[in-house]
Amino acid sequence: MAGPGAKPAPGIQPRLRLDKWLWQARFFKSRGLSADVVESGHCRVNGQRTKKPGHGICIGDVLTFAQGKQIRVIKVQALGLRRGPADEAQELYLDLDPQAAPEALE
Repeated sequence: MAGPGAKPAPGIQPRLRLDKWLWQARFFKSRGLSADVVESGHCRVNGQRTKKPGHGICIGDVLTFAQGKQIRVIKVQALGLRRGPADEAQELYLDLDPQAAPEALE
């Protein structure tokens, strides 16, 4: 078993807990709220429903989850190291279902 100072094996993609990533990306105000959404069955990773907040996600995964009355579809672009400011959090994902842009007034 590798210790805390061990280097990751080559070819193995790093993973992060789903609830922690959702919190770091600022989709939910607390990690507990993000865990509740996952446990309630309202979250999918690459189209597969998961009820485990500890489900490991990696770069390239597509997440679908409920946020309030809205359904979010996002692609994981990076794994965060901390819960930083909003600008930093927005770099962690790509929104695959962007809001409809308001029509330009003529």
